[in-house]
Amino acid sequence: MRILHTGDWHLGRTLEGRSRQKEQEQFVDELVDIADREQADLILMAGDVYDSVNPPAAAEQLFYEAAARLTAGGRPLVVISGNHDQPERVASVSPLVKKSGITLVGMPTLEPVTVGAVRTGELAHIAALPYPSEARLGELLAGDSGEEELRLAYSARVGGLMKRLGREFSPRTVNLAMSHIYVLGGVECDSERPIQIGGAYTVDPSALSCGAQYTALGHLHRAQRVKGDHPIRYSGSPLAYSFSEAGQAKSVTMLDIAPGGAPEISEIYLSCGRPLVTWKVGGGLEEVYAWLDEGRDAHAFIDLELRLTEALSLPDIQRLRKAREGIVHIRPVYPQMEAELEETARSRMPVQELFRRFYQRQTGGAEPEDSLVELFLELAQDEARTQPEEEEVKQG
Repeated sequence: MRILHTGDWHLGRTLEGRSRQKEQEQFVDELVDIADREQADLILMAGDVYDSVNPPAAAEQLFYEAAARLTAGGRPLVVISGNHDQPERVASVSPLVKKSGITLVGMPTLEPVTVGAVRTGELAHIAALPYPSEARLGELLAGDSGEEELRLAYSARVGGLMKRLGREFSPRTVNLAMSHIYVLGGVECDSERPIQIGGAYTVDPSALSCGAQYTALGHLHRAQRVKGDHPIRYSGSPLAYSFSEAGQAKSVTMLDIAPGGAPEISEIYLSCGRPLVTWKVGGGLEEVYAWLDEGRDAHAFIDLELRLTEALSLPDIQRLRKAREGIVHIRPVYPQMEAELEETARSRMPVQELFRRFYQRQTGGAEPEDSLVELFLELAQDEARTQPEEEEVKQG
């Protein structure tokens, strides 16, 4: 069975008021082409269909058109809701589309999804878990669980539910899992909605050990694999949705998998969408206009960081925006202010956040474990307590 894994479409999203609708339409066209060319037997969409709980009508229409095109010829499509979606909205058209091979899972349930591949005749069981907020998990488990179980950590609750969803896995079927969650070890971007690092909304990879041969994840916008006892992967978003994603290669994931076997996984890179780039210009306005005249990054959205010695006037800003519609941000930086701003930002930042950022820089984006942060805070407090004692010794 050939399976196409995608997610985090965020239909209806804008960039500082600039529409991304045409880019998203291009993505749908490219995705349909990939599904047909690669002979995908099943498509998994791992959440965040929309960018808001009340998406514009054009975004909803684009999703319905995408679903209809992807399932032409009997190819099944399984979609779960993400943290940006309204679960009831995503699942509301289920009675109309179920017969077309489209399965929409809005809220967490205790029932896995079962679909068949027309081309191969194989059967797939999918432990499909939409974005599991603590409230949704509590409502789901309250009916048949004691108070003690409800007090378990979020990760343990997710793990218990995934195991229940995987109860129909068998050696004769293709066994898959899919969810929209943050798994420890994943690298975030600014365009994902903030969650509590190391807190209630993180999941340990061991929680996904439910017998699946592959776990398809959504939520993080950078395509990446997460360490676990089986292949666990984020497909990433199809477009760069914030400048923190500048330079990222966007892709979808394709896997070949047979019952009882390990999947063969490959990335298929996407060509759709306008790139997001950051210009750091040290030569003033003259250098900016030189770059514009040479056509640098002609089709990109631009975050312009401009170092100046004189104040940037309103006419200067208006002229820049007229020169290139893709200029999204204009951030003048003055030498005399740079050090002051950096010092002010640091002084207002909690010490644990400073440590987290330092750790991320040193490790290439990894998140420190809670125990490591706590150890750092203890050491910092010990250092603060010993300094007065050392001063007393010196004065004595």
